[in-house]
Amino acid sequence: MAQARGVAARLRELADVTVEVVGIQTSGDRHRGHLGELGGKGAFLREIDRALLTGRADVAVHCLKDVPGDVPRPGELVFAAYPERDDAADVMLFPAGSKVQCMADLAPGARVGTSAVRRRAQLVRVRPDLQVEYLRGNVDSRLERLDSGEFDAIVLARAGLTRLGIDRPGETLGILPAVGSGVLAVECRRADSDVADLVRLLDHRETRRCAGAERAMLHGLQGHCNSPIAGHARIGRDGRLTLRGMVFTQDGTRLVRSEESGPPEKGEDLGARVAADLLRKGARDLIDAIPH
Repeated sequence: MAQARGVAARLRELADVTVEVVGIQTSGDRHRGHLGELGGKGAFLREIDRALLTGRADVAVHCLKDVPGDVPRPGELVFAAYPERDDAADVMLFPAGSKVQCMADLAPGARVGTSAVRRRAQLVRVRPDLQVEYLRGNVDSRLERLDSGEFDAIVLARAGLTRLGIDRPGETLGILPAVGSGVLAVECRRADSDVADLVRLLDHRETRRCAGAERAMLHGLQGHCNSPIAGHARIGRDGRLTLRGMVFTQDGTRLVRSEESGPPEKGEDLGARVAADLLRKGARDLIDAIPH
């Protein structure tokens, strides 16, 4: 809702239009178990897709990292804008009042909460002694469980904290983020040219090119919601786009990695090359070893 309100405010500023925010609770929001039980991250999209297709809503706002890469999007819909990317980093937070300041300070066997297998795989490579446990829910509920003492630390996306206006000390982790981290995808019906033209005012070319490279890599790998796949693209001072990709086993003991650079306008080709290189190095076996 915070993300939708932010996009709505920006549209009002750019085009002097009336925008109503329509809240939709998805099956992914309602379900408290593992997302795999609902078929993965698509559980956050199905009801919103239906609202767009039936005209209940004209524009939808998604976290790009929650858009599956192995399931095609409805052809009637289009991502008309990727606003400028927010911080893509993961941050580790500690209970309020804790003397612990960073992951290195955590005691052996400390309990760390996260819902992402990608984070778990990378955390246990650094600290195999940690107990990394499954944690879902909105940001407020996760922070409550942290501060109650249920966890010694939790890992969240920096972008989500920023969008919610939560300024809380924590350690920015040097792990590779998820594909699409920090990126919002603003979607509308392809046939509604007036709405699409309005939404395109929000589009940020560099973010679109980086997102395109990352998504092409994800599509090439055909990973599911339980796949520990990480990928991040950036355009450097030299004007070239660099994409890093990694695939892990669930316990982080094995990994394959790839990195390629090229012209930004060829980002999707770059993503396909990185995916192909990862597959040559054995990524398919690592992905298929983890149940959906």
